[in-house]
Parts: sequence; structure tokens; C-alpha cells
Amino acid sequence: MAGQTSKFTRRLETAMHEAARAEEFERAARLRDDLQALQRALEKQAVVLPDGTNCDVIGLVEDQLEAAVQVFYVRDGRVRGQRGWVVDKVEDLSTGELVEHFLGQVYRDDPVTHHEITESTGGELSRTGGRASADWRAEADQQAVPREVLVPVLPPDAETVSEWLAARRGGRVSLRVPQRGDKRALLETVTKNATEALALHKTKRASDLSTRSQAMQEIQDALGLDTPPLRIECIDVSNLQGTHVVASMVVFEDGLARKSEYRKFAIRGATDDLAAIYEVVTRRFRRYLAERDADVAADPERTDLDSDRRKFAYPPSLLVIDGGAGQVDAAIRALADLGITDIAVCGLAKRLEEVWLPGEDSPVIMPRSSEGLYLLQRVRDEAHRFAITYHRAKRTAAQRASQLDGLPGLGPARKAALLKHFGSVRKLREASAEQIAEVEGFGSRLAEMVSVALQTEGGSDDQPRRRA
Repeated sequence: MAGQTSKFTRRLETAMHEAARAEEFERAARLRDDLQALQRALEKQAVVLPDGTNCDVIGLVEDQLEAAVQVFYVRDGRVRGQRGWVVDKVEDLSTGELVEHFLGQVYRDDPVTHHEITESTGGELSRTGGRASADWRAEADQQAVPREVLVPVLPPDAETVSEWLAARRGGRVSLRVPQRGDKRALLETVTKNATEALALHKTKRASDLSTRSQAMQEIQDALGLDTPPLRIECIDVSNLQGTHVVASMVVFEDGLARKSEYRKFAIRGATDDLAAIYEVVTRRFRRYLAERDADVAADPERTDLDSDRRKFAYPPSLLVIDGGAGQVDAAIRALADLGITDIAVCGLAKRLEEVWLPGEDSPVIMPRSSEGLYLLQRVRDEAHRFAITYHRAKRTAAQRASQLDGLPGLGPARKAALLKHFGSVRKLREASAEQIAEVEGFGSRLAEMVSVALQTEGGSDDQPRRRA
């Protein structure tokens, strides 16, 4: 009912009285039962804020290309209505600027309907869908601007926006960011709704066949490819000040992620992004060349080649590098050194979403609302997520192992055995010598030495530090 409960109540009451006057008593009884059921449901509606509280709560989430907003209308402490939609970010806007635009949309004169699939709003946002009934503000209590509007971030000129809202309300309006309490908790709930709405929107958008076909056609046209990029691979490098350098490779086929073909790389010698990209591209396509040249048909019993073939046998239609011109050049050098010249390469720079081609002095600028750029961004973001996850795991493992460095009699294998058995250095430190001796490869004497050394060391990153 989108919060329009009184409208439905009045409709049932009117129909019930009309049926009674017409002596249609059975129909009047059914309508009476429906009315009572509705009233019982309304009585159970959750109270989210104290009685008498009237406010609108606006939650917002965004990525580089899209933003989702959710609005909860709280009247007399209860959520009386809800509305949400997703927009394309045609220009690079701050979160505060997005809040300002959404406030303009929420409180403008004409209600937004789900039929408005594409709409320009000042040239900076365009609607990509949403759900809201045409009469979502039919009720007077929802149509009016409330005394309080809660937002995640204040707009850049919050005072001017507050004055505009006050003029529309005919009284003072408090525009603020709740910091604690029930209102803060409700804002977090609304924001969670927006997060889920954006994720659902992306899933539906990515799964649509015609949309994926359009995306690949737009990429082909923008990059001047001979054929649509049916298989896209993307490489991303992750490091922390040159330490624990790792890389990821993700694969999309027909616009969909092929997670079974994702690969992780521990970088062996490089300490910067360009060298790491060169190494990863070299390793990935050296394997491809080896498999392409292998005569599997002549030796079908070679199961090792069969296993590798599932990993690197197929070259991509397009290789995407997370980065700009420098990163693209590093990838091209690696391919050239392997004698490969028939694989298209581009880079996607995150800040302005620019697409870089080899040897070009300026980037290709794809429309920010285009399906092609959306697909490239999804591929790049997935590679980034995968690389960050791997990097975090490597860093955590290294930190845990480093806390055991210098303990007598412990090599890499025994360190790993201790961590596997106890789960963390903190639990190991709490263990007795007898418990340590239960680990395979540890005798009572070595266990006693480890226990004494850990107690003597005193403190670790796993334990809370005492205040002086």
C-alpha cells in the first residue's frame, strides 16, 4: 500500500456501507472482515521512533556510475511510506551534492512514477528505474515536508537547502545528520535498504541479455575492435607500499563473471605496479602459448596438460588493465616480448573512468551512462575486489607468522603447524607447554622452550595493550 493506509481504509468503509444499504449483507460482512483485518495489521505496524515524531529519513549508497536512494516517511513515530530509485551519475558528484539533488527530487511538486524510465535532472543525473506509485503523495501527511529531514551527509550549502525546504513547508525544517540513538539506527536501516536495492538493480541489469549485448557492442565501437569482446579478462595489482604485492585476473564471458576461471598471482620480484603488471601478463600469456603449442591430441593421456588447459588455454577478446596509459604500456610490452600482437588491450583509470588505448596520447571518453562503460567498470571493480581480498589474506598470514620469528627451534613448517593448531598467536601464547607438545612435531622440551619464549616476549598485536 506504499503507506497509503487511510485511503484503503476509507475505500473499504465506503464499499461496506454501500453494500449494507443495498441489502447485500454477505458482501458487507466480507468487507467488514477485510476492514478489521487491515486495522489489526495497522495496529501491529512497528513503532520506530517516539510518538509524535514526524520526519523523513533518506539513505544513499553509490559507486562510480550509479547511486541508489531510499526514503522512509515516518509519521507519528511509524513508517507510513517508503520510496526508492536508482540513478546514473552522468557527472562526477560528491555525496553531499547527490544528497542535494535527491532532496530536490523528493520534495518537488510533481511525483515521480515508475513509468519515468529516463529523465534528465539538471544534466547531472538520469533515472534508470525505481518504484513509486503515481499517487505516492496523495496523503496530506506525506505530501508535506516534515519538521525534520535526516540525511547521511549534509549538502554543500545546507543552509540554503534548509531555507528552501522551510519555504515549501511553511515553517522551520531541521536538516541534519543523526549521530546516535534511534534516529541513527533508522538511518542505517534505510541505507541498508538502499544498498540492497543497488545490488538488486545491478544484478538485474547484468543478467539482461539484450543489455549485455548492447554493452559489448558499445565497447567494440568505442575501442575499434573487429568483433564484440565476448571474453574479457582484467588484471589488477594490489600492494601496500611495495610489500606483499599480489595481482588478480578475473574473467567475464558474454558479460557475465566466470568465477571458476579467476586467478591469483603472488608477485615474485616486482615492487611497483608497472613491473607487477608486466610480470603477471608475461606469466599468464606464457602459459597460453605453451598450451596452444602443446600437441594434446597426440598424447591424450597427458592429464597435467588437460588440467592446465582449463586455466589459460583461451585468449581474451579484450584484456583490461586497472590503470591508465603507463599500465597499458607495461601490458603491451609484455605481450610484445612474447610475440603476441593479436590481443586487444585497454586500461580503465578509476578517477575519471577514462579508457586508455595503447600508444594514444588522450583517452577514449565513453558516456558515463553507457552500458559499455558500466560493463568495463564491473569487470575492473571485480578484479580490484578479488586482488584486495587476496592481498589482505597474504598480509594477515605474514603478520601472524612474523610474531613467531626468532623463537628457538621454529622453522616455517613448525610455525605453520602451531598456527593451524591454535588458530592465532594469542591462543598459542595462552597455551601451556603440555598443550603445545600435543602439536605434531613438538616434543616436551621444544614445547617448553616455545612456551617460555612466548611468555618472556610479553604482548603482541593480537592482545589489547595496557594503558600506562
